[in-house]
Amino acid sequence: VILAGACVGFVVGLTGMGGGALMTPVLVLMFGIEPLTAVSSDLVASMIMRPVGGGVHWRRGTVNKPLAKWVVLGAIPSAFLGVLLLKRFGVGADLQAFVKTTLGVVLVVVSLGLVIRPLLAARKRPGESQLPFVVKALPTLLIGIIGGLMVGLTSVGSGSLMIILLLMLYPRLKLSELVGTLSVAAVPLVTSAAVGHLLFGEVQYGLTASILIGGIPAVFLGAHFSSRAPDYV
Repeated sequence: VILAGACVGFVVGLTGMGGGALMTPVLVLMFGIEPLTAVSSDLVASMIMRPVGGGVHWRRGTVNKPLAKWVVLGAIPSAFLGVLLLKRFGVGADLQAFVKTTLGVVLVVVSLGLVIRPLLAARKRPGESQLPFVVKALPTLLIGIIGGLMVGLTSVGSGSLMIILLLMLYPRLKLSELVGTLSVAAVPLVTSAAVGHLLFGEVQYGLTASILIGGIPAVFLGAHFSSRAPDYV
């Protein structure tokens, strides 16, 4: 689990995505952890790891603060709501089955998004980068709500789902800036979901500690690469 946490942490720091989309399936499929326990424990680990990567991007200046603000405004309440919704889908085997199915659906959507992400990133036109950047408040807020809800339900979405949606909305935004913005926005988003899971979920603290031992140094290293690397990397 420590090694898996290190691999996932590096990817999260480098790309702003992969925390839930990689770690939660690894815990369920490779280590046989119950789906809800995997989601809860991974989110609590992410709550501690995310500020490490976000802090690096903040210092490097790769954070679009107005964009992050609108994402966070939508994501914080919907992330906590996602956890509350879990409690309405029964307990025991029924709840575990619901989490596993929802996680599978979200991962398929994210996988399809990863295929089209390079096409979205290539939509930039010459001279577009010289135009002033304008935040589209309502669509950005909606992306925050969708991403937050998915994070609360499955731990997937704070980077993997929202980065694809934001690329569709802002094709000329540099990937390093998008990664930095979501790395910072994910801190309060994941915290909201993690608090919900601490109250209502099934956190396994030994599992969370193992993820963090590998993940914290790796996410720091990945974020340093990301804040300096060109988009194609």
